[in-house]
Amino acid sequence: MATDRTSLQERLEALKRAETDSGSMLENDKQDFNIDSKMAQAEKTLKKEVRSRERGEGESAEAPSGPVGLDIGTSHIIVAQNERRYIRTTNELNAFFTIPHSKFARNILVKNDVFFFEQDDLYYIVGYSAENFANMFDTDTRRSIKQGLLCSDEKEGLTVIQAIILSLIQKPKRLGEILCFGIPGDPIDGIGSVTYHESIIKMFINRIGFTPISINEGMAVVLSELAEHDYTGIGISIGGGMCNVCLSYLSFPVLTYSIQMGGDYIDSSAGSVVGIPATKVKAIKEKELSLIAKPKDRLTTALHIFYNELIQKLQKSMERVLSASNQIPMISKPIPIVLSGGTAMPEGFTDKFQKSLANVRLPVEISSVHLAEDPLNTTAKGALIMAMTEETPE
Repeated sequence: MATDRTSLQERLEALKRAETDSGSMLENDKQDFNIDSKMAQAEKTLKKEVRSRERGEGESAEAPSGPVGLDIGTSHIIVAQNERRYIRTTNELNAFFTIPHSKFARNILVKNDVFFFEQDDLYYIVGYSAENFANMFDTDTRRSIKQGLLCSDEKEGLTVIQAIILSLIQKPKRLGEILCFGIPGDPIDGIGSVTYHESIIKMFINRIGFTPISINEGMAVVLSELAEHDYTGIGISIGGGMCNVCLSYLSFPVLTYSIQMGGDYIDSSAGSVVGIPATKVKAIKEKELSLIAKPKDRLTTALHIFYNELIQKLQKSMERVLSASNQIPMISKPIPIVLSGGTAMPEGFTDKFQKSLANVRLPVEISSVHLAEDPLNTTAKGALIMAMTEETPE
């Protein structure tokens, strides 16, 4: 699946054409000059440190004063903004938990700065607070997004997403500010509509005062991590609900797709065989799991097994999709693969992925496999870079 959005490379070429014109600066030249300025700022931003944090309990959102990157993932929602010396990201867990309505319960929630809203005689506890409640009751949180797309089984799922976004950003200081958000690639064997998912989110973002644009999640990984390779390579975002893959050539997303399998599948599968809620498995996995060390118990054995399955299915899908495509360009040298997303973060994942590549045949030669510098924030950072290169409507 390709996109017709002007690529970064095309914008740079437009700049070079403008530089050859020694005449007066006409309107088109001004536009090219503006593109150059935005590109230079975006590429400078790529070199900045990312400072990440969780949204604090009871914390109010700020009104952005510049372009915004937004990652609406199955597991987390992350906002990225460009500060003077660094990129600032703020994240909240994309999960919720419901309890019955009562005045006593409301007083306790308010007193403890728990993030919640009221709907249909229920309190919807949202974000990291939901995970705490689920662990307390030894059960699972509920998700507003399932396998990377809006969950049709949860009627209030969109309301949860809207509440989380509004807890992270307010209406922009300048009406119409660019906000770029990540969207999945079309699932090759799955269900759900990316078009519907994208359109619904765009309508909400527009309603709160931003100009929304979208970027494929895998392409966001490329923009964030592969500047030194002229934005040529394979970006893979391995999240909670799916794996997104993008083959990019000189910043043009030649091929994008997804498989609806990720960290949630690993958590629920491992949890079901050892009798532990998936929410608890997730907490243990994120705190303790190493794919280098030998499994020490039934749970870590199960996690190793299902991680191996995920890697094998992801790589087989790459072999299948890339080999079947007639859009692959003639690339003269090997290209890198960059991995990102929370599910790619356990120690040893990258090495395991690289070794397993020997079992598949790809139509492009791979030079290296590496983990993104900041795997959890890569998509949001890439979306911010795209937002910074866009023209704000007058």
